[in-house]
Amino acid sequence: MANVTELNVNGQKRPIDADGGRTLLSVLRDDLGLTGSKYGCGEGKCGACTVLIDGQSTRSCVTRVGTLAGKQVHTIESLATDKQLHPVQECFLECGAMQCGYCTPGMVMSAVALLRSNGHPDREQILT
Repeated sequence: MANVTELNVNGQKRPIDADGGRTLLSVLRDDLGLTGSKYGCGEGKCGACTVLIDGQSTRSCVTRVGTLAGKQVHTIESLATDKQLHPVQECFLECGAMQCGYCTPGMVMSAVALLRSNGHPDREQILT
């Protein structure tokens, strides 16, 4: 796969020099210093690496950076603005939904994607 020289992350075009076959997770963490997304299973199942791509919840550990031309990537780092947490982050904090905290960014990003697509999900939609 060809090298990727630019990636739109958190509303900014970021210059990179990455083999298109690399995972988005490795580029975010190792090249761009965005460490909020975590490596969990490496198979796209656990969700610790979840980011939003064009608003859709996506596992960055199995997404190749070469497939992202013209797409918008948003990480957990993009949610808080002006030192104000995103409402989903606030809810996680208020409810003590942190456990060890390792996979929390992925859970927050999944919740944000769900709520953006459906402002009033039912229990079934939340569980899937």
